[in-house]
Amino acid sequence: MKLINFFKHLHTVDKHRFLVMKHCFRCGYYRRGLLHDLSKYSPTEFLNSVKYYQGYRSPTTAEREDKGYSEAWMHHKGRNRHHYEYWFDYVPSQHAYLPFPMPRQYLIESFCDRIAASKVYMGKKYDDSKPLEYFLTKDKYANMHQKTRNQLNYLLTYLKDHGEKETFKLIKKNRKNPDFLERI
Repeated sequence: MKLINFFKHLHTVDKHRFLVMKHCFRCGYYRRGLLHDLSKYSPTEFLNSVKYYQGYRSPTTAEREDKGYSEAWMHHKGRNRHHYEYWFDYVPSQHAYLPFPMPRQYLIESFCDRIAASKVYMGKKYDDSKPLEYFLTKDKYANMHQKTRNQLNYLLTYLKDHGEKETFKLIKKNRKNPDFLERI
């Protein structure tokens, strides 16, 4: 394990968390911003991510390519409700694990997370269309609840069409409106 990767990964995590916090605050979701991704500092996630650090993509992708799975990712998704993968449960009547819709506070955190991740990994190549582009290509076959998929698609499309300022303003304005995003 290279010592330089330790500090580079720490910088990446800190930068990502700061951006998510900033975005969540602009949406009015202060608690979600403060608590975002704290598990990334746990030994299971942090040390595996340092080992597989590359700087231009998530270390969990490299770990998955090397081992066939990512221990860091499995730890992360099981502790962070802003990932749609967290929202699966066994449904006895169907004898299957099925996705459930994400509650709005975690959906908004997920939205902010996607923007921040795109900014961190894309750098100067980032524009407001990139999170939607990623969603439509990489998450195209994700086993996500349809309501969650529709709501994320709506927010990411709004971001692309109206920019950050207007999108965050829309979310903050409707933060306490129980109907916001429900009919999507």
